[in-house]
Amino acid sequence: MSINPQNIKAALKEIRAKTPKRNFKQSIELIINLRDIDMKKPEGRIQEKIELPHPIGKTVKVCIFADGDMALRARRAGADLVLETADIESLASDKKRQRQIAKSMTAFIAAAPLMPLVGRTLGAILGPRGKMPTPVPPSANIEREIERHRRIVLVRTRGQPVLQCRVGTEDMSDDDLVENIQTVVRRIAGRLKRGIRNIDSVYLKTTMGPPVKVAV
Repeated sequence: MSINPQNIKAALKEIRAKTPKRNFKQSIELIINLRDIDMKKPEGRIQEKIELPHPIGKTVKVCIFADGDMALRARRAGADLVLETADIESLASDKKRQRQIAKSMTAFIAAAPLMPLVGRTLGAILGPRGKMPTPVPPSANIEREIERHRRIVLVRTRGQPVLQCRVGTEDMSDDDLVENIQTVVRRIAGRLKRGIRNIDSVYLKTTMGPPVKVAV
């Protein structure tokens, strides 16, 4: 249920050759076009959080909902935002701040006891964005959870049988990019009723470059 690594490397070579040099580090995007999928049925409404083996070269901002020792450890571990019970409660009447947090933060983790409060306060904002927090025990290794969430990408359909996500940057090695790409394709194929046969085509592109088809 995957793609030949050499086919991916051939596509990467082509996009590197076709992409004009820019004064910023361009991302590498993966596009998966599906076929024989009924978008009105649950099987067509795909939403997957996929942990990649390698960082995607993008600043992934992580917000932690926690109290006490866990909140302290999260701050020490470099969490971008830590919200304790009082902070969460204060957001209940501040929709503007809720939207700012939902937009500026990429991933969310919550101490399990706080999940009901987070759900009541922020569920309507985070849910539709696919950003509901991952619940963890208060004793969890929060350093490891933060590092892990910085390698997670959200892949979902948005009314069309197309999936797209960032899998790295142009300065990453082909081997690391191949592993990230294969991880996404395997996960999506495993989610589909007919597996890889439900994948019509796969493309790679850089931020400013043209899409290049990967032989499947």
